[in-house]
Amino acid sequence: MRGLVSARTARRIARGALFGGGGIGALGAGTYGFLRLEAMHARRSIGELDGGPPDADGVYGSYDGEPLSFVVLGDSAAAGLGVTSPDETPGALLAAGLAELGERPVRLTTLARSGAQSSDLAGQVQAARVERPQVSLILIGGNDVTHQVRPAISVRLLDEAVRALRDAGCAVVVGTCPDLGTIEPIPQPLRWLVRRASRQLAAAQTVAVIEAGARSVSLGPILGPEFRAAPRDMFAVDRFHPSAAGYTAAAAAILPSLASAVGFWPEDEDPPDAARGDEVLPVSVAAAAAAGRSGAEVSGTQVGGHDRGPWGRWAQLRYRRRSPLPEPEREDETPERPRPR
Repeated sequence: MRGLVSARTARRIARGALFGGGGIGALGAGTYGFLRLEAMHARRSIGELDGGPPDADGVYGSYDGEPLSFVVLGDSAAAGLGVTSPDETPGALLAAGLAELGERPVRLTTLARSGAQSSDLAGQVQAARVERPQVSLILIGGNDVTHQVRPAISVRLLDEAVRALRDAGCAVVVGTCPDLGTIEPIPQPLRWLVRRASRQLAAAQTVAVIEAGARSVSLGPILGPEFRAAPRDMFAVDRFHPSAAGYTAAAAAILPSLASAVGFWPEDEDPPDAARGDEVLPVSVAAAAAAGRSGAEVSGTQVGGHDRGPWGRWAQLRYRRRSPLPEPEREDETPERPRPR
């Protein structure tokens, strides 16, 4: 959807987060009174889910060798709220996919929790470092938008979390803020506004993630058309969280980037391809493009041996081919551990 986010907006929010300054508000201050009433109506329309997400932690893959340590951080979507089987959670789907592609066992540790905002990432990262992770996935941002957290604050907290994991030697992939405009119970004009806020936050997150040495996958445009086309299939019974089919769609989009981050993806067989839209751009331009285009990964790159050009950090925008997801199969289960609060 054109006009919802621009490179200038993404750069402005990210600069406010990383270099000081207020950035811009998620929604205009003058709209809060009306939108509060709309939000109350939407909350009454959204259903309730019994219980929490299923525990999917354990070792995946029938292979020999030391398991790869994979941690999942973030909110309820990262934890898999909305499904009943551990095999249907994004963590299980991705752990099984990594094991298959790398022909190596993968130990999944899920530290994400329902209701988490970017302010909760610091505690999750502290818990994650105990696991000595080699690769991590962060899914965050939706609750920041619904709670009207200033984008610059959200992005700064995400930047700090990514840098802490990178400093610990962990490869990091961030699934950026989903498109909340796909949620049917949210009425207009609130739906348009949260879509705009979601896209702006996703683009700014991408700028920060690349600056911190990680890579991003844009989930908003990936999930948007599929979820809008078949909401009864892609959403859980609460009409807010993804269903098993919805999590499978998200995991299929994330897996190539996650596998590439740990060297499990055949880069020589899937190089950047201009014919499918892959191109090198300044990071703010790539972030704005990814926020509105389906299947986009953004990672840092060089041009002529330089990380930066006249318009800032260079970034590779690409659309990786997807790999079929294998059936998750746990070799063992991890004992219950305290969740970060």
